[in-house]
Amino acid sequence: MSAGRLPGEVHVLTDPISVAAAVAEWITTRCVGRAGFRIACAGGSTPQFLYEALASSTFRDGIEWERWHVFFGDERAVPPDDAASNFRLVHDSLLARVPIPAHQVHRMEAERADLDSAAADYSRLLEAEAGAPPRLDVVLLGLGTDGHTASLFPGTPALDITDAWAGRGLAPVAPCDRITLTLPVLNAAAHVAFLVTGASKAHALRGVIDGNVPAARVRPHDGDLHWFLDSTAAHSID
Repeated sequence: MSAGRLPGEVHVLTDPISVAAAVAEWITTRCVGRAGFRIACAGGSTPQFLYEALASSTFRDGIEWERWHVFFGDERAVPPDDAASNFRLVHDSLLARVPIPAHQVHRMEAERADLDSAAADYSRLLEAEAGAPPRLDVVLLGLGTDGHTASLFPGTPALDITDAWAGRGLAPVAPCDRITLTLPVLNAAAHVAFLVTGASKAHALRGVIDGNVPAARVRPHDGDLHWFLDSTAAHSID
């Protein structure tokens, strides 16, 4: 299967719900027994299924939530209660339903007028919490149809940031202004998981295989890379 040419380990599941369950199981094996578990969450419908799975009775009671420290891969320049906010999605589907201490949830303050300052503050927070470069235990990522991940879009300055852990992102669709984790922090992670579903991602997946889209530049230096695909996404590149 062509999916096997993706970098890292590829897991093919039947549908988005099965992808969510598989990633939930994968996460539980990586957070057990850790003094502190640092995870960066992604937005999107497939990750939402994952967060709902983690908060369900299947997984919730077996996780030591008090050990979790939650970060975000990117955020749109909207208030945290806006329907477009990644924080709101994660809050409503997971954070409001499990006992993670509030001070261990670190949202990006992308509603601030000065996004450069907000990104710099998030960089400092990451370094204070996880070292330099920040070593996150798990980073969850999606894949856009143009091959972007987090808010690292093709041809944008954020792709070239090497001296900060978070920076300004610029999307081609509204809300255009973003804050995003940078490639240096993504590539410093211990475990990275892409969640990809649907035939619409075929072009982007081929771009990863060919190495010509932003997501192809996610290659953890001292960690592992996983791709969780549903059968439709996997067969789209077969």
